[in-house]
Amino acid sequence: MMFEPTKKSELQTPTLSRRGFLSGCAAAAAVLVVPNAFANIAKKPERVLALHHLHTGERTKVTYWADGEYIRDGLKEINHLLRDHRTGDQHKMDPRLFDLLHQVQARIGCRGEFHIISGYRSPKTNRMLRQNSNGVAKRSLHMDGKALDIRLSGCDIKQLHRAAKSLKAGGVGLYTQSNFVHVDTGRVRYW
Repeated sequence: MMFEPTKKSELQTPTLSRRGFLSGCAAAAAVLVVPNAFANIAKKPERVLALHHLHTGERTKVTYWADGEYIRDGLKEINHLLRDHRTGDQHKMDPRLFDLLHQVQARIGCRGEFHIISGYRSPKTNRMLRQNSNGVAKRSLHMDGKALDIRLSGCDIKQLHRAAKSLKAGGVGLYTQSNFVHVDTGRVRYW
């Protein structure tokens, strides 16, 4: 005795177009990749900076960002180190500056410490520097906590300058005679 299906649809085998087949393969591949992507999300990297203020001699190596957010105590420590060394005035620095340094370091692959030539500048210090040099802006971003003059230990300043420019994250200036690079979180511009 032979079994006969009761419905015509049970006799038809599904046909799959080339596009449908490839789409199914891509979906299957995505399923295989997804677990690795989730594993990376759970291990968010910390952002650490090593800083050496050349005028005060102070050094710090501080984690300023972890688990998807800035760390208040880390930011306070950096703000203190970047204070106006002439007056002792302290200012809240723009955390995007620290991200910029972190990204520059990752791009170059140099793990040395950042040498700080100038961080925050009080209006008093900025006026004094302006009187002694024509390279100091009247409305310097240093006074807003949005600029740093730096070197990176073990890295040529021209390489540092190129890496900072490539990020297109703000202003970047090269001062070869004074041997430092200016970075800020203002509008994108280069000199």
